[in-house]
Amino acid sequence: MEQTAVSITKNAADKIINLLDEENPGMKMRLSISGGGCSGFQYGFEFDSDYGDDDIIFNENGAELVVDKVSIMYLNGSIVDFEDKLMESSFKVNNPNAASSCGCGTSFSPKQ
Repeated sequence: MEQTAVSITKNAADKIINLLDEENPGMKMRLSISGGGCSGFQYGFEFDSDYGDDDIIFNENGAELVVDKVSIMYLNGSIVDFEDKLMESSFKVNNPNAASSCGCGTSFSPKQ
């Protein structure tokens, strides 16, 4: 199988580290894909301490991000960023596998 990768920007890494240090020491941030959302699939971010053989752990800019092997099929080549704007602060996924995404950026439809 081809090597898979998810990149973590410095902004996202800093936010992950900050959130884990403040609220959830000993856990990791998990990014997953599930059915739903206005475009078919949606991104999920959560704290997790239960990870194993079906998980891939990406380590970049000092932060770790856990992705399961099913979700990585839809996330390969993605860049995870954190945007801190006046009206909204959130993690964003720049996903080259998305044919389209909703306006808020939390869901997408995959390329065929």
